[in-house]
Amino acid sequence: MTTLRKRKGVFRLTPKSFHYFVRGNTARGAHFLHASAFQGLNRLYVLTGPPGTGKSTLIRGLADRLAEQGQQLEYFHSPLRPDELDGLIATGLKFGVVDGRVSEGITDQIAQVVIPVDFGDAIDQSLLSRHLETIQSLEEKLAVAYANAYEGYHAALRIHDEWERYYIDSMDFEKADAIARQLIGRLFEGHENETPVVRRRLFFGAATPKGAVDFIPGLTASLQRRIFIKGRPGSGKSTLLKKLADAAEKKGIDIRVFHCGLDPNSLDMLIFPDLSTAIFDSTAPHEYFPDRDGDEILDMYALAMTPGTDENYAAELAAIQARYGAQMQEATAFLTAAEQFDAQIKSIYASAVDFSVIETVQARLQAELDNLLEP
Repeated sequence: MTTLRKRKGVFRLTPKSFHYFVRGNTARGAHFLHASAFQGLNRLYVLTGPPGTGKSTLIRGLADRLAEQGQQLEYFHSPLRPDELDGLIATGLKFGVVDGRVSEGITDQIAQVVIPVDFGDAIDQSLLSRHLETIQSLEEKLAVAYANAYEGYHAALRIHDEWERYYIDSMDFEKADAIARQLIGRLFEGHENETPVVRRRLFFGAATPKGAVDFIPGLTASLQRRIFIKGRPGSGKSTLLKKLADAAEKKGIDIRVFHCGLDPNSLDMLIFPDLSTAIFDSTAPHEYFPDRDGDEILDMYALAMTPGTDENYAAELAAIQARYGAQMQEATAFLTAAEQFDAQIKSIYASAVDFSVIETVQARLQAELDNLLEP
C-alpha cells in the first residue's frame, strides 16, 4: 500500500465533479450546513480525532479512487485551506465521508448508517505530552484570532447595511415584486409536480485567508441557462432569490440553495437541476459576466431603482465602499493568523502520529469502498 502522505495541487474540474463549502467563516460566526448537505446518504463515515492526523489526506485519497472509477463526486473544501477537504460524497453510491472535528449537525439520523472512525488512536501520547502547554497556548491564540475575524466580518456587514440603505431608499418595490412574479412564471410554468421538495443548503464560496473563493464556474458549467443578477447592495437580489426558492418549493421543483458566505441569512444562488438553470448574485466578490449561449443578465438596478442614485450619492457611496474594503481586509488578516496558529497545532500533532495506524484505517475504508464499487 502507498504510504499515506499529504496531497496538494489543483483539483481537476470534470463534468462529474462539483465543489462546495459546507462551513463558512461569516459575519455571524462559524456557520455549518452539514445537516442539509449530507442528508439522505446510505453510508457516512465520520472521521474524528485531532488535527494533523491525516483526515483530509485520507478523504482526498478516497476521492481520487472514486474519480478513477468514474463516480460523480461532491467535494467539500475547507474554508481555512481551500486546497484541503472537509468531506466528500459519491452521489451514485450515496456514500460520504466527513471530518467530524470541523462539522456540526452530523447525527445518527443523517444517513442510514453512520460510522465513526477515530484517528485519536494513532497519537503517541508520550510524544504529545511534552507539547501540551504549547498546544494549549496555540489553541487560545487560535480562538482569539477566529473571534477577531468574526467580529471583523460582522463590522463589515454593518458597513454593508449602511451601503444598502442608500439604495433601499431608491428602490421601487412594486417593480421588484413584478420582476419576481414574471421570473417565477417564466422559469416554473409547466414544470409543477406533486413531489415533496427538501431544500439542499450549501455554500458556493467562502471567506478564506486568501480572500473570497468561489466555485460558481464549475457548479454552473453544465447548465443550459444561467441568469446573472446585477445590481447594488440593497437592490433586492437576495429577496428575489428567496421568493424564487419559496415558489419552487411550493411547486415541487427540485432546488439547491446557496447561502451568502458573509451573511448566511442571505441567499446568493439557486440551482434548479431539473430545469438545468442557475440564477445567482453576480456582483463582487463573485462577479461574472455572460460568455455563452443561454446566459442572460437581470439588472435590478436598471429595472427597479430610481435612475441617478449612483450619481446622487457618489461621494457617500465611495466612502462607504472604502471603509467596507478596509474592514474586510482587516478581518481577513485575522483569519490568516488563525490559519497560521492552526498550522502550528497540526504540525505538533502530526509529529506524534503513528501513520501506520492511519494507513490501516485507510486500507479498511478503501476495502469497504471497493465492495460498494463492485457490480
